[in-house]
Amino acid sequence: MVVWGSNFVVVKTTLHQLPPLLMAALRFALAAFPALLWLPRPAVDWRNVAAYGFLIGVVQFSCLYTAIQGHITPGLASLVVQTQAFFTTGLAMYFLRERVQAFQWGALCLAMCGLGLIAWHTDGDTSLLGLVLVLTAALGWSSGTLVCKQAGGVNLLSYVVWSSVWATFPLLGLSLVFEGWPAIQEALQQAHALTWAGVAWQAWANTLFGYAVWGWLMARHPAATVAPLSLLVPVFGMASSALLLGEPLPGWKLGAAALVMAGLALNVLWPRWRARHAG
Repeated sequence: MVVWGSNFVVVKTTLHQLPPLLMAALRFALAAFPALLWLPRPAVDWRNVAAYGFLIGVVQFSCLYTAIQGHITPGLASLVVQTQAFFTTGLAMYFLRERVQAFQWGALCLAMCGLGLIAWHTDGDTSLLGLVLVLTAALGWSSGTLVCKQAGGVNLLSYVVWSSVWATFPLLGLSLVFEGWPAIQEALQQAHALTWAGVAWQAWANTLFGYAVWGWLMARHPAATVAPLSLLVPVFGMASSALLLGEPLPGWKLGAAALVMAGLALNVLWPRWRARHAG
């Protein structure tokens, strides 16, 4: 969650030189190559791998990057994209028949209050298009999470690497169509070392490490338990903005972080407490 939270600052900075669809394509290209040359294909149906790559790579990040480029602020994007936790819970209930218990609803309500407090204090510097794009990204993330869960106990690093191929080429095609070859060529020629470092951070820290760990958790635990962990992302997003960009941390931000942490603590610790006292 620290890696994902800090990434919104990196994304905003990198978008100063790269158009969003091209940046997403480069991110997944670096995640796929050259690692797939020595990592075996995951032992799962290729359609599952392709679906995961499309949902996470094309749906989530093409929408998220396009939104952050100028339709929504990075802080608000880190907040709105966390609706994926609620999408994931709802989809798991419908498709996987997972039962969401009362304490989990309570945990989600606490966390949602924290997110609501953050939303209440935003400056409103966003557009309807930006909100729709980030909500679509959240739905892509949650759908990809459930696809990964259906893959079972596969090698998650191989799974993420090979699925990145299914994201790279569609994103390149979309970049050519909507951003155009002249813009792509100019961006690649003008990109400096920090830009490429930003792309590498997104590819290796966020995609390979972050999503491999996320998929490992989702494959072994109920979606309703794991999904709310992502609610820490806007908390770490605010912290990284404060440290790297000098953003202030007033009391309402700390209060929102406390509400989110309380929801997570209830979600994770309540089953253990109940089991201990039941015995």
